[in-house]
Amino acid sequence: MTETRFLRYVALGDSQTEGIGDGDDRTGLRGWADRLAERLARAEPEVRYANLAVRGRLAGQVRAQQLAPALALRPDLTTVVAGVNDLLRPGFDADEVAAQLEAMFAELTASGARVATLTFPDVARITPLARPLAPRVAALNDRIRDAAQRHGVVVAETSHHDVVTDPRLWSPDRLHASALGHDRIAAAVAHALGLPGSDDAWTHPLPPPDVPRPAGLRAAATEARWAAGFLGPWIGRRLLGRSSGDGHEAKRPLLTAVGSASVP
Repeated sequence: MTETRFLRYVALGDSQTEGIGDGDDRTGLRGWADRLAERLARAEPEVRYANLAVRGRLAGQVRAQQLAPALALRPDLTTVVAGVNDLLRPGFDADEVAAQLEAMFAELTASGARVATLTFPDVARITPLARPLAPRVAALNDRIRDAAQRHGVVVAETSHHDVVTDPRLWSPDRLHASALGHDRIAAAVAHALGLPGSDDAWTHPLPPPDVPRPAGLRAAATEARWAAGFLGPWIGRRLLGRSSGDGHEAKRPLLTAVGSASVP
């Protein structure tokens, strides 16, 4: 059990932290950061929570747009998760992305906040077409660990466990966690932070699926449908210089009680 009281939690990041894959824009997004805040509130009913994450943001944009507002909220707990949008781009530079993350780690920890982050799973095990990205993920994870160690940042090592690539933990686009996946991420971060009631159950495999994964021609057809439905549109936005986050703002820019909505 942690001895630290976390009463002001601020989440920084991109679409995963915003909650894409867990709810929708019409009914509202939940996501792992919301779920972590709910876990905090069970131990500390007075906790207040803000979520500054916006989909599509690169690590440098998270730093430029979210760090100062986060510091102004004087959090005692922050989560910083970014870099996936960077590694999907042709000019990915692991050192540059890590430098942006480390700058956020440094300023947030210097302010007195406890900071947590996580490592990313092997994308090749989620979709075979992403196999060329595996070395990038490994390089970024190594740098995240190094930067976190230098600044006393807690790391939820989601990359170490086979269950994180179970398709049931991912939404149909394979870029964002499903509701079940978001719940596992929240549990992983809670465990890394040592929150009351947390344990390593999030690392346990799911029961065998009712329907086996497709193989052979069926698997190839599944990959083709995914590429047409999700990968193609994503590439198209990049070519046009657009982002999924265009026109979007933080869903919860103010610290408010968990379970209530934040009003800008």
